Amino acid sequence: MQAYKKTITTEEIEQYPIYLFDGEIVVVEHAEQVEQAVLDLSSHDMIGFDTETRPSFKKGIIHPVGLMQLSTDKRVYLFRLNKYGLPCPLQRLLSSENTVKVGVGIRDDIRALRRMVDFSPASFVDLQRFVRAFGIEEMAFSKLMSIIFQVRISKRQRTSNWEADALTNAQVRYAATDAWGSLKMYQALRSGERPGMSIC
Repeated sequence: MQAYKKTITTEEIEQYPIYLFDGEIVVVEHAEQVEQAVLDLSSHDMIGFDTETRPSFKKGIIHPVGLMQLSTDKRVYLFRLNKYGLPCPLQRLLSSENTVKVGVGIRDDIRALRRMVDFSPASFVDLQRFVRAFGIEEMAFSKLMSIIFQVRISKRQRTSNWEADALTNAQVRYAATDAWGSLKMYQALRSGERPGMSIC
């Protein structure tokens, strides 16, 4: 089994190069585009998963999920849920036992999605639990990426407006990195290898 650090310091992370996913990204702006994207995603045994929500700076105000990211090895789809909700094809994918969905700290993501539509989630893997078997004690996505791949993830876009009329390139790359990175970490841990992050 590959040996990994249990924890990592900010100083160690600062020594690593910044990484952003630079492969194909499909921003799904309209509901009629969803089914074709889901067909591609459903053809894979496992996919990466994450969501983004517009931050609230007022106590008691919680915004619905604005963006859901689902990733294959080669391509990341960004579903703009703030524009069309959670359509049936996505509900079926999230409820499918045939496609494993991998993310980091996914409990709150799933809970927020179920506030939109009460689907039955199936075949989700939370890396926060999975990494324990490898002696890793960190829980944050960015720190896990640093431990497993020796890269640094910028969190600058995390609190940006995910309900904007048009997402910026920085938002798109950040969001895609989260879902794709989760998938690649799971694959690396399962295989016992530590592949370079140039793989797309």
